[in-house]
Amino acid sequence: MKNFVLGVTHLETKKLNKALEYFQLAEKQSITVKDLKYLSNIYSGLGTTYIFLKQYSLAEKYLLKNISLCEKYQNNDKTSNAYTNLAALYYELYKDDLAIFYYTKSYNLSQKSKDFKLKNLTSFNMSIVEENRGNLKKALEYRKEADQWKDSANNQNKIWAIAELEKKFAVAQKQKQIKVLKVENQLKNNQRNGLFVSAIVLLLLLTSGVYFYAQKVKNAKTILIQRNKLDQLNNHKDQLFSIVSHDLRSSVNALKTSNSKLSDSLQTKNYEQLNQLITQNSSIANDTYSLLDNLLHWAMLQTKQLYFHKESVHLYSIVQQIEYNYKSLLQEKEIRFENLVPKNIFLFVDLDSLKIIFRNLLDNAIKFSKQNGEIRFYTAEVNSEFLQIIIEDSGIGMSENTISELLQDSETLVKKNNSEIIGTGLGLQLCKQMTAKNGGTFSIESEINKGTKIILTLPKIK
Repeated sequence: MKNFVLGVTHLETKKLNKALEYFQLAEKQSITVKDLKYLSNIYSGLGTTYIFLKQYSLAEKYLLKNISLCEKYQNNDKTSNAYTNLAALYYELYKDDLAIFYYTKSYNLSQKSKDFKLKNLTSFNMSIVEENRGNLKKALEYRKEADQWKDSANNQNKIWAIAELEKKFAVAQKQKQIKVLKVENQLKNNQRNGLFVSAIVLLLLLTSGVYFYAQKVKNAKTILIQRNKLDQLNNHKDQLFSIVSHDLRSSVNALKTSNSKLSDSLQTKNYEQLNQLITQNSSIANDTYSLLDNLLHWAMLQTKQLYFHKESVHLYSIVQQIEYNYKSLLQEKEIRFENLVPKNIFLFVDLDSLKIIFRNLLDNAIKFSKQNGEIRFYTAEVNSEFLQIIIEDSGIGMSENTISELLQDSETLVKKNNSEIIGTGLGLQLCKQMTAKNGGTFSIESEINKGTKIILTLPKIK
């Protein structure tokens, strides 16, 4: 609209190139935003500009476009004006037949309009047409009709002016009445206010006392909640420091010792021991990486930064994917892995947290399994809403005391009896908490040297 108005302004001041520039910019923007109704005004401006520039073919093109849009949206007044503009162009080009055709169409369409100025213009144009054709009687009739519409327009303007004056007078009268009513209401309000002042003061004193007491109670509750949150955060912080200081130190110390032996083996060219130490270093690095990954997820879970989005998850595919990720570790210890999960089961859980749970459980199962061991994933029906997923290994197992420690929510560090393995319990704590977040339960069945069963109960898709 801004560019269109600038185009009109430059057209009126005969700065035609500038007018053309702004009209073309407005046209481009109007087409971009698909404002086709407003586009007809722009086409009219472009057609008029090209007439002044004497580029008549372009003027005809845009005036025809203007007519097409006006007819499309059935705007009789704008269509009548568009016919008049095109007829004027054809008169300029001495195409009288076309000019008369469009002047006539404009006149006929204006008969449906309530705009006296438009009726005056079309009647006047028809009088000129008939005068040029030599039909002076008809020209006189159209000229009289034009004068009548002109008088009607003048009368209409006078009526509107009178109506505007009457409206202003009525508004002024109403404003006077409102002022009188305001004064009366003010007097009544002053009388009422005098009666209620003392009661209001007393009420304010009572409510302020109640309010301050309630604020005091509320502040005390807020302080208590904040203190509890702070205690909880401090507890999480202490646990994090405990894990970092205990397990990372153990991992780094084991790596230092192994590297020292590695250096000695390199000097003595004991290649067999060298190969064993490299394998051991790789295992320690993997364990340390798993610890840090679990530590990150556990910290995010405790501080409520971990995003959970439950969705339909195909259980068999997830177990297959986890098996593929750990294939090299399974082959290294020659462990037989079986995915016995039915292929038609779908869980309703958070996918990322389920993968973290399965990775930790499979990692533990491999870590605590002996050479040529066996690990199995299988399921058991609970009811129509829940399913048990069992991860069973033939590893070293654990005592009832260790199981009890692992299942305590406050326990995060558990040392395994096997001194060769660095264990924390953090992974299992993470699995427990993520299982609970998914609306499930976590349990352990195990005996020393008889393997371990981890049993997850999770919601499924019916």
